[in-house]
Amino acid sequence: MSDLPPDPDLPTTPSEPVATPPPAAEPAAAMPTAPPPPTVTYGQVPRTVNEVYYKSVANILLTIITCGIWFGVYAYRTHGDLKRYSGDGLGELAGLLLGIFIHPVVMFTIPYEVEKMYQRDGRQSPVSPLWGLWFLLPFIGWIIWYPKVQRALNDFWVSKGAQPAV
Repeated sequence: MSDLPPDPDLPTTPSEPVATPPPAAEPAAAMPTAPPPPTVTYGQVPRTVNEVYYKSVANILLTIITCGIWFGVYAYRTHGDLKRYSGDGLGELAGLLLGIFIHPVVMFTIPYEVEKMYQRDGRQSPVSPLWGLWFLLPFIGWIIWYPKVQRALNDFWVSKGAQPAV
């Protein structure tokens, strides 16, 4: 054979295979995009303060009847409300665990978060983390702590548009 390049005008012989171009690659299918993460909106105020979680006497009685278990439920709900409103704080799970296993910590954290909300609003808070020291007086301290802290919280929710208790 010769070293000359083949003439493009001449037909090729069957003994020479014709080079076919490789098939064009299909465009890659677009990867499905993940849905955007859910937007967490802050500033959510409870619809009403007429539920059991917002009533001091009911919370005290339920805590006594359930030997303290209700305090975990109360802490779960209250810390959840506080986090949904401010976007800051412990949140529901931490509130539940602390409420069930380490009661005194919750007696400081709820007044602390309530105080921060009042301060962000430019108002003087009726409670402070020092209210947690009422845990030092078993039983009597809780009877003083619950109404004061819950009243401050309920007043805040009502000022933000929650339906008041009847």
